[in-house]
Amino acid sequence: MGHSGKGMETMLRLGAHESIGGGLYRALERGEAAGCQSLQIWTKNSRQWNAPPLDPSEIEQFQAARSQRDIHPIVAHASYLINIASPKPALYARSVRALIDEAERCEQLGLPYLVLHPGAHTGDGVDAGLQRAQAALRDVLAALPGYGVRILLETTAGSGSALGSTFEELAALLEADIDNTSLGICLDTCHIFAAGYDLRSEQGYKAMMRTLDKTVGLSTLRVIHLNDSQHPLGSHRDRHEHIGKGHLGVSGFQHILTDPRLEGIAGILETPKGEDLHEDRENLARLRAIAAGEPADTPAEETPLNEDHTGASEQ
Repeated sequence: MGHSGKGMETMLRLGAHESIGGGLYRALERGEAAGCQSLQIWTKNSRQWNAPPLDPSEIEQFQAARSQRDIHPIVAHASYLINIASPKPALYARSVRALIDEAERCEQLGLPYLVLHPGAHTGDGVDAGLQRAQAALRDVLAALPGYGVRILLETTAGSGSALGSTFEELAALLEADIDNTSLGICLDTCHIFAAGYDLRSEQGYKAMMRTLDKTVGLSTLRVIHLNDSQHPLGSHRDRHEHIGKGHLGVSGFQHILTDPRLEGIAGILETPKGEDLHEDRENLARLRAIAAGEPADTPAEETPLNEDHTGASEQ
């Protein structure tokens, strides 16, 4: 599987996480302006537990905007507040309710995937955290009979007590999905690199993919977050950087972008951007250039990159 030659096509459907400010449909407009083939959104304010139900007119507006554009798949990301591995009964219960609500919103909007950080055990051990998260997922799936949305467990950098920094941990959580139709995996390049998986060499990439296939199975991989890393291999630090500008560099994306097994999968940027979205346009252009074996242009201008993407709060 040599991908270093020139002229390779991008196998992934490249896109970005776009703001829903001004209405859900506005994310599609922003995605189109940025040159997205796929899209990730919040379906509500990500920093608040509660949100008013989706208004039928908002759903209609979103569907109309979607029908006018060839942007797919459209993926939702669950709130960072959710921690289905929490040992605190109140937070655990609240997280389960919030996850059900997020899945219901995805179902109403016809979104196929909901990305979720697997949670943090906050000190009482990986095994206990995995058991709680697995129980939570069973309860959530039981509350969603016949739903089309698939909850995707995202790989994490393993900072603090976050679960999901190894494929083995994610495989344990997938056991909650009895018929293999309701759960899957979202791989984040920054996170797995920070967790110790080295994608930069062909040998390292092949080893990572072998491990992934052996543990969770390649068929469970439905979305990939494409982010460079501000911190080095195995740092367990979750800080996203513009494509080619961090420790992953150009070589960290070459193999994943041109792997024919990943054809059609959404490859989503989660890098900071300003109002005019020039960073998204430049990062997407850089990814396409990397896949084609062409020189990647100058990195996107400096944008403050200070947000921690660890997700599940250490509550």
